[in-house]
Amino acid sequence: MGLFGFGKKKSKKEAEPAVEPVDEDKVAAAEANAAAKAESAETVLAEPASEYQGRGEERGPWDVNDEDVPDYDDYLDLGAYYLPFLQGIQLRIKANRATQQVLGSTITFGSSSLEIEAFAAPKTLGLWDDVRGDLLEANKAASEVDGVFGTELKLPVNVKGGKTVNTRIVGVDGPRWMLRGIFSGKAAIDPDSPETEALNKFFAGIVVERGEEPLAPRDLIPMHPPVAPAERKAAAEAGEANGKEHFKDIPDNKPKGPLSQDQTTEVKTTLARGPMFSEVR
Repeated sequence: MGLFGFGKKKSKKEAEPAVEPVDEDKVAAAEANAAAKAESAETVLAEPASEYQGRGEERGPWDVNDEDVPDYDDYLDLGAYYLPFLQGIQLRIKANRATQQVLGSTITFGSSSLEIEAFAAPKTLGLWDDVRGDLLEANKAASEVDGVFGTELKLPVNVKGGKTVNTRIVGVDGPRWMLRGIFSGKAAIDPDSPETEALNKFFAGIVVERGEEPLAPRDLIPMHPPVAPAERKAAAEAGEANGKEHFKDIPDNKPKGPLSQDQTTEVKTTLARGPMFSEVR
């Protein structure tokens, strides 16, 4: 063909590639498989009980090494755990003001909130029973109730201004970790509220990554600033991903002891279903 496109023209038959016929049976089968997968991925909460059954098999919170762990490629990576999507929520990151070490996260949904922390636990024994016992002993107003994650605590907390905030504290033991959730708002007091169901399912959908480093029981599992799925995928495609070594700005120091209110700072991040996470300052 010449420089400007002149030359022998292709025949109409040559110009139009052959179109393969659509196999409708294959398309229907693919759609059925996708629907079945979506249905199986739907989180089904357990009935309230004193013991939490089926973690890692029927329901979460999950461990990255669970055989039936859901695909968490599109979850938000915080180091110690991966957070699933939920339309209309806000995420606040709690960090040490001096070191900027990330310590935990809080989800806000409607008038409810959920604070999430992941702790190291012994290899053979769970941690939640001991932690719950300590909380009961230290807080006379606390009480135990059966819940969708096993035995939960109801704990009224006095805050500034003389107000009392009702909280619901849950704990789930996994392989060498315990995930604790502190619910407040409607999710703490109304089991039939849509906000309660949504945050319960959100908590059950979290995927925990304990890591191999030695940690004493009750140590917070080290976290890092939020890494969006697109960032994680880009790093992997660039060949930089080797475990989590490509996150050069991740602090490796762990918090020493409990933090007071003036030692923490919060960064607000809005989570919305989509490829990126927008940050609100």
